[in-house]
Amino acid sequence: MLLEPARDYAAMSSAGASILFEEAMRKLSKGERFNLGLATGNTMIALYDELAEKFNRAKANLSLVSTWNLDEYSPDGKRAVPRDHPLSYWKYMHEMLFSKFDPALGFREGNAHFPDPDSPEAYDPAIAAAGGLDLQLLGIGFNGHIAFNEPMREDEISVEAFADLPTRVLPLSQETIVQNTHVTANGDESLVPRYAATMGMAPILAARKCLLLACFEEQAAPIKAIAAKGRPTPFLPASYLWEHPDFRLIYTADKISL
Repeated sequence: MLLEPARDYAAMSSAGASILFEEAMRKLSKGERFNLGLATGNTMIALYDELAEKFNRAKANLSLVSTWNLDEYSPDGKRAVPRDHPLSYWKYMHEMLFSKFDPALGFREGNAHFPDPDSPEAYDPAIAAAGGLDLQLLGIGFNGHIAFNEPMREDEISVEAFADLPTRVLPLSQETIVQNTHVTANGDESLVPRYAATMGMAPILAARKCLLLACFEEQAAPIKAIAAKGRPTPFLPASYLWEHPDFRLIYTADKISL
């Protein structure tokens, strides 16, 4: 585990983009496929802009890159939000990253994957069949969640069972709805869907590398709570990353003091 302070948001974004680019090019330069797990949110915006620029400058063969997003919103737990929904993660990824790739590099619509609320059980076998995730990019919720794996009490689920959770559809906690209202919905809670298809803990923890970025003051509390706990607990889902064999956390030192 590596905990790395960055001077500010720009420095964190640049460091994250460099890690993703270098890991991808390590395989792409040998003609090998690269499976990249992606996250959304304000944390990743500058990183994605710089990552696209790096790939374009290097003329990387992006036909060999497959992306696997952590989640997608659902209005009813049965279908994805429309792609033109303001908070659609499909929309976010195309605007923030995919549309910035040079079309000549070969990244096509079929290279991008999202969990489908209509058939979430198909996502994990698809990732496994592709060879597993080489690197999973992550953020952390203010309550310690990763993806939309929400905190649970240990009298509800065992430590081991929580780690084995698959990709699935679940209702969002009120705490997460409130957080996303302020961070991504410009204060309009009516825009935030009440369900999401989320990559489970099992495929996240199976990724060969995990990179978590944190840049909000409110993220300091769950990170400190995880360090104080000293072991994985369903009550702090991100705590499971502390035992991952190749985990890296980059945080903005101007906002977060650890």
